[in-house]
Parts: sequence; structure tokens; C-alpha cells
Amino acid sequence: MTRAPRPAALTEFLDAPRAAELVGRTGVIACIRAIAQAIEADFLRWDDFDKTARTAAHSPRGVIELMPVADTRAGGDYAFKYVNGHPANPHGGLPTVMAFGALAAVDTGLPVFLGELTLTTALRTAAASAVAARRLARTGNRSMALIGNGSQAEFQALAFFGLLGVRELRLFDTDPAATRKLMANLAPYAREGLRCVPCASTREAVRGAGIVTTVTADKARATVIETDMLEPGMHLNAVGGDCPGKTELAPGVLRAAGVFVEYEPQTRIEGDLQQMPAEFAVTELWRVLAGLAPGRTADAQVTVFDSVGFALEDYSALRTMRALGQAAGLLERIALVPALADPKDLYAQLRPWLAENDPGAAPAAPRVPSPAHEAA
Repeated sequence: MTRAPRPAALTEFLDAPRAAELVGRTGVIACIRAIAQAIEADFLRWDDFDKTARTAAHSPRGVIELMPVADTRAGGDYAFKYVNGHPANPHGGLPTVMAFGALAAVDTGLPVFLGELTLTTALRTAAASAVAARRLARTGNRSMALIGNGSQAEFQALAFFGLLGVRELRLFDTDPAATRKLMANLAPYAREGLRCVPCASTREAVRGAGIVTTVTADKARATVIETDMLEPGMHLNAVGGDCPGKTELAPGVLRAAGVFVEYEPQTRIEGDLQQMPAEFAVTELWRVLAGLAPGRTADAQVTVFDSVGFALEDYSALRTMRALGQAAGLLERIALVPALADPKDLYAQLRPWLAENDPGAAPAAPRVPSPAHEAA
């Protein structure tokens, strides 16, 4: 007697259109705030996680990365993110950054949630910036320079507007169309007190700003912020220098500041920190959150959050989006794992599709196309 297949262990799924609907219905600032709360809670459990620096495949045009982390507690989840960074993509109609990720039960390996992470990565990056700035920036800052006005800019702006009370944004991008796009998207917040000031240069934008956020995209050792642009008490949220060979800050900026990072082994390879010698001192942010190390120590101190993105933040974002999606009824359930009557009989799922009269026949193998490569 043939046993019926067991019910499939369905995986919850949030695709890109539903993620956009979820964020729109929940509110951008509300989503950033929820992810920020999750990041802070998870960083306070730092030692519960099996952590590693992400692995990367670099090419002349960009990078593709895998970012894993696992909650080692009983009943915990494993998380990973696939993400790319290809600065020339917009010329071909693709985003610079595209991502997806998953949560799986550590106890069984069962994938329980699969979700887009392109939009969500922007939310979590902004949330991490806000978590750091609440400990590192001077209280009462109302003006922020935002250098790089591309796809991450709105989220950084709204994180600092909604979570830290910034009311003036001083904007600069080498592409004036990007600044116009940003200002159009942020226009509805003007009635809530947000003022956008387009500037003609980075130097003009940072003058008088208590917070400076850099989110440039070029995969190059750029110097966006020079040492002579620093002002007493400034906090720099350096987001764009996030892979080997890509920087935004002059080395003198780091030497003049207290420098804070997410996960030191990764940041030394990928962040602005890659410019500094191995003995250059930095502080991991989780230690500040846990009260094990000081953040800002004086009003006049310059602080830098050398943010490259870390897998634990993606874990926080995935679990937040899953919970919000469940509450909103926006998650699909997909059969990512086969349903089997006998868990050891994987072949059984093929039987309905094999030829009845000649189940052992071997038809001609389908032609597999060769990998396509561009001409040298």
C-alpha cells in the first residue's frame, strides 16, 4: 500500500511587490523604527550568534556577496542574504543593489521564510545608521549633509528625520537628477518640518552640518570627505565604502575621530578602515549598546560609524519583515521543500511524471546551453 505524501512544510514568502505594499501600508519610518529596534535587541545578544565575514565574488563591474549568520540558541534561526553591488547597473535599467534572503530553523534546517531584500536592505541600512547615531552623534542635531542622493538616500533621510529629529538636509550628488529625484520623493515631509537644501559641492553641504552621511556608489578609492572638512562634534555616517577598493573618507578623517564598526574582521577588509594599519583602534557598536565601551566621550569629539552592512542586521530585518507580513496577511506560502510519504524516498516525487509504459527509458539528454561570456 502506497503511503500518501505528508503535508508539505510550506515556506512563507514575501516578494518584491508585496514588500513594497507592506512598507507602504505600514509606513517607511515605522518600518525603519521596527527594524532598528530589532537590530538593537539582536546586537545585545551578540554572543548568541555564530558570525562570520561575508564571502564575495568580485568582478571588474561589481561584486556578489553571501552574508550568513546563525542564532545558536535552541529554536533559533539561520539567516543568509544574497546581495550584489554593480554601480553601472542603472545604465542598463537595473538597480545597483539587488538582494534576497531566507530564514531557516537551526534545529532542522527547514527554510521557514524567503523574502526580497532589495527594499529591505535599504530599510535596514538606514535603521543601523540610526541605531549608531543615537549613541554617537551629539544630541539635538537638526542638520545633516547627505552626500550621494541615489537609491539609499530617501531611507537614510527618513531614518534621521523620524528617529533622530533632523529637520534640515543639505544635499549633494555629482548627478543633479539624483538630487531632484530625492527632493521630489521627500516633498510630502515638508509639511512635517523637513527642509531640503541642494548644494553645489560636498564642501558646501557639510559646512555647519552636525551629521554627515555618505552613500556614494562608485567602486573606487574615492575621497568624498577631506580632513579639512571636519568640524568639532561632527558625526560621520560612512555607508558607501563597503567593499575592498571602495572608500569615501580620507585616512586623516579616521585618525581624527573615534571610529565605530559593526563587525571588525569584516570592516577591516571592506570599510574605510581598509586604509588603516592593523593596529588602528576601533570599537564594535554592540559593545557601546551593551554599555561595555563608551560612545561619544565629548561634545567636540568627531565620531565615525564605518558602516559596511553586517549579516546580523539582515537577520533582524528578515525577522521584522516576516512578522509585519504575517500581521498584514501579505505572506504567500510556497512549496520550496518536497512533500514525501517516506522522507528517505526523494525519487518518489518523480513517479507521477515518468512514462507509464516505459518508466525506465532514458530519453535523449536535453541540450544544456554553454555559459554565455562577453567577447574579450
